[in-house]
Amino acid sequence: MSVEIKVPTLGESVTTATIAKWLKQPGDAVKEDEPVVELETDKVSVEVAAPQAGVLGPQAVKEGDEVEVGALLATVEPGKAGAAPAAPKAVAPEKKVEAPAAPAAKPAAPAVDSAAALPAARKIMAENGLNAGQVGQGTGLGGRITKGDVLGFLSQPQAATPAAAPKPARKDDPREERVKMTRLRRTIARRLKEAQNTAAMLTTFNEIDMSGAMALRAEFQDSFVKKHGVKLGYMSIFSRGVIAALKEFPAINAEIDGEDVIYRDFINLGIAVGGPNGLVVPVIRDADKMGFAQIEKTISGFGKAAREGTLKLDELSGGTFSITNGGIYGSLLSTPILNSPQSGILGMHSIQERPVAVNGQVVIRPMMYVALSYDHRIVDGKEAVSFLVRLKQNVEDPRRLLIDV
Repeated sequence: MSVEIKVPTLGESVTTATIAKWLKQPGDAVKEDEPVVELETDKVSVEVAAPQAGVLGPQAVKEGDEVEVGALLATVEPGKAGAAPAAPKAVAPEKKVEAPAAPAAKPAAPAVDSAAALPAARKIMAENGLNAGQVGQGTGLGGRITKGDVLGFLSQPQAATPAAAPKPARKDDPREERVKMTRLRRTIARRLKEAQNTAAMLTTFNEIDMSGAMALRAEFQDSFVKKHGVKLGYMSIFSRGVIAALKEFPAINAEIDGEDVIYRDFINLGIAVGGPNGLVVPVIRDADKMGFAQIEKTISGFGKAAREGTLKLDELSGGTFSITNGGIYGSLLSTPILNSPQSGILGMHSIQERPVAVNGQVVIRPMMYVALSYDHRIVDGKEAVSFLVRLKQNVEDPRRLLIDV
C-alpha cells in the first residue's frame, strides 16, 4: 500500500516552505527514514524522510515550488530496496507533475478573495485595510498571496502604482552569472527591509576598555575549562552584562504589538552566528537564569549546529534581544539592524589597542566600540544611552555582575 509524504509541521509561525532539492527521483528505492527531499524555510533547511521503505512514486511538486504545511510531496510505493527503478520512471511521473500545471495558472481570478492569501499575508492586509484584489496575483503556490507580496505592495508609492511603467528586463553581461536567491537570503532581505520600514530605528555608540575582561579570562581560563569543559569567552561576559542592563531598562527587552507594549519578565537572547547559508540567530531561552558556563556551552553548541546545518526551527524563534559580533570578521564599527519585532540589538566589534586618557594620562588600552540599535518608538534616547553605559561598566569590571551592582 502506498504511503503519502507530506510537508511536516515546520515550527512556530512557519507555514510555507520551498522545494530546495529532490534527493531521490521517481522510481528510486528508498529506505525507511531516508531523506528524499530538502525543504527550505524562512529560517533553515529541513530534510523530509520516507515514512516506509519502498520505491519513490511520482513527485507532486517540482524544485522551486512553494508548498504549505500538510501539502502532498510524493508517495512511497511498496517494493524492495534495489528494485529496478526504470519501470516506475518510465510510467509517467512527468505527466503526473505536469497535470496540475494547467489549473495552477488559473488562481488569478480567485486572487480577489482573501482566501487566496496565506495566513501571514491575510493578517498584514487586515492591518492595512487591504484586500487581495488590490495586491493582485500572488507568487505563492497556486498563485496564493504571500507575506512578501503584501510587503512589496505596501513598499510601492500608491499614487504611482496604477501608472507605473513595466521595468525593462536587465541585459546581462556575458561575464556575469545570474543565480537565483535562496529562500533564506530572500527572507533575510525582506525582514531587514521590513525592520527599516516599520521601526523608528536609531543607533547609539560607546566604547569599552576590555582590560578587565581580558584579565578575568587570563586568570580563570584554565580552571574554567577544567571544571566546565568549555572556554570562557567574551560572549558570556557580554551576555551577562546585557542581561543585567536589560533588567534595569526593560523597554529594550519589550516589543510593540499594535497599540500595546509587551513587557517581559524573561530574557531570550538571540546570538548571531555564521552558517553555510548565511547569518542565523539562534536563541538562548531564559538566558537570565544561566551562568557564564551554561551560556558558553549553549553558544558553542549553536555554532557547531550552524556550521553543520542542523539548527532546529524552534531554536531560531522567540528571541527578545539580539547580539551580533562583527568583530570576528574584523569590523571596527557598524550599525546593526533590528531583528523585528525586537526593540534592541547590540553590535560588538574588533578589539584594538588605542591611546586613551586615563586619570589625566595617555595610555594604550584594548578598546572595543559597541553599538545599540533600538526602536525609538518604545525606547527613549536616555534609556538607550544609559543601557550602553551600564553595559560598559559591567564589562569593564565584571565583578559587578557577581555582586549585582
